[in-house]
Amino acid sequence: MRATDFSARVLEWFARHGRNDLPWQVNPTPYRVWVSEIMLQQTQVATVIPYYERFMARFADVQALAGAEQDQVLHHWSGLGYYARARNLQTAAQIIRDQHAGRFPEDLEALLALPGIGRSTAGAILALAAGQRHPILDGNVKRVLARFHALAGWPGQAAVQKVLWTLTEQYTPTTQVAAYTQAMMDLGATVCTRASPACGVCPLQADCKARASGCQADYPSPRPRRQLPLRKTRMLLLRNAAGEVLLEKRPPAGIWGGLWSFPELAPDEALEAGCVERLGCRVRLVDEWRAIKHTFSHFQLQITPVLAIADERPVAVMEGRERLWYNPDSRDELGLAAPVERLLQRINELQ
Repeated sequence: MRATDFSARVLEWFARHGRNDLPWQVNPTPYRVWVSEIMLQQTQVATVIPYYERFMARFADVQALAGAEQDQVLHHWSGLGYYARARNLQTAAQIIRDQHAGRFPEDLEALLALPGIGRSTAGAILALAAGQRHPILDGNVKRVLARFHALAGWPGQAAVQKVLWTLTEQYTPTTQVAAYTQAMMDLGATVCTRASPACGVCPLQADCKARASGCQADYPSPRPRRQLPLRKTRMLLLRNAAGEVLLEKRPPAGIWGGLWSFPELAPDEALEAGCVERLGCRVRLVDEWRAIKHTFSHFQLQITPVLAIADERPVAVMEGRERLWYNPDSRDELGLAAPVERLLQRINELQ
């Protein structure tokens, strides 16, 4: 099939069946599209929409995002996961404020120089918000192209990705770029889905090699399976007489970077001695809750919550790394990891 025929079919389908009511399609400025594209990385549209709307209501433009406290940004990201995205988003906003006079760059190389923006994300921003011709290669587009060409191999492999970039470049038209870009994402998200693709309504069905062989489920090839290692930790749910819970800020890098969490103890670390040594307070053990698991992309974390009462509200816990006594019923804008937020809700239910 000629490239022009491919794009024409996709555009014709999009005109009839494409999505045109997504929040970031309203007034699609580079900033609004950028925030949506970062949120949509490894996250589905239905999950993103309420987060996006709250985020844009709080941080309406680059200046608002750049000038906000990091806790405020992470608070509005809490639950979306992959928190480096939020930290990179704010760092990039500060670079735009300081080095680009607050104007969002509309040049590919300038966008690629910003943290958290790769080739596909930069292309999507410029195509959707500025109508510039740049190919994209998100997960939806990879799936459509891999099935259409029956392209074997996991798309994360360099050789496979190189072929996919060549194909997406080939099919991207010179006109109606914004519509085509959104159309390809919509086609993958609503028709050429991972499971049970609706091939009967796909505009590319007649020439799709995967459909011709009845092997749609084989493409794209899945990531090679590997068993995720298991790490164990204990989270200290330390309460004082006022019912407040001790939280500490995690280091800026690593898992949950910059978020507030509970102090952690090694599985074999003595509770009482650890609290005296690290927090400067004595505690009474109340309860050890059933362990919960939280899955990251590269490992599983088994968390054993340990509920304890501080004998008094010690000043020493405020020294060293950043810590605070937090009211579980508070509405303060703190960035909290999802398991921490759920445990706080459970603590609050005990009162």
